Amino acid sequence: MGQCGITSSKTVLVFLNLIFWGAAGILCYVGAYVFITYDDYDHFFEDVYTLIPAVVIIAVGALLFIIGLIGCCATIRESRCRLATFVIILLLVFVTEVVVVVLGYIYRAKVENEVDRSIQKVYKTYNGTNPDAASQAIDYVQRQLHCCGIHNYSDWENTDWFKETKNQSVPLSCCRETASNCNGSLANPSDLYTEGCEALVVKKLQEIMMHVIWAALAFAAIQLLGMLCACIVLCRRSRDPAYELLITGGTYA
Repeated sequence: MGQCGITSSKTVLVFLNLIFWGAAGILCYVGAYVFITYDDYDHFFEDVYTLIPAVVIIAVGALLFIIGLIGCCATIRESRCRLATFVIILLLVFVTEVVVVVLGYIYRAKVENEVDRSIQKVYKTYNGTNPDAASQAIDYVQRQLHCCGIHNYSDWENTDWFKETKNQSVPLSCCRETASNCNGSLANPSDLYTEGCEALVVKKLQEIMMHVIWAALAFAAIQLLGMLCACIVLCRRSRDPAYELLITGGTYA
């Protein structure tokens, strides 16, 4: 009975180590996705610390590869020292993932204020004639999110670009995909996106941060199970004589 319980715990532990390798890849992917997506919107927020959760989650993903290797070696070789090291590292990573979740919620709440402060500046400096990186970012966001202006297309009337061009039109990126022959003229508002970009940018960035939070929570739960199984193996190794027989291949007299 003791041998069956030990073997079962070890099997689960080996399986979890394989999951750790898969989790490592997923976490690195999520972190990279956050970086790539945030790069498209980096002109709309100034606080670079918003990316800290993504940085940490990539580091955790890389560490999980090593943890999986240590865990497999410790389980297969029945090393008490390695199992103990495995549990300690898992505990540290678990704490790190809890920190990622907390930071994720903190920066998710700060996104709205960050975007509100930055988007005004970006729209004010828009130059459709000789577009710089910020101007290209505006056109990109308006096309991707199907929006126009900060709150709606009428916001363009307050920009320097609109006043300088004097043609009563907004950028072509405000034109609906279904509108044919759209030139951005305010005389044809039905051809333009009516929703403002600020709310949509905030929603997009908050959704991205939620990906990080859910990923960290999911794998923190898996790590708890891993620590539990490792602790069971460690405890039975110390207390159950059958465990020593299982290692040495001996039998009861």
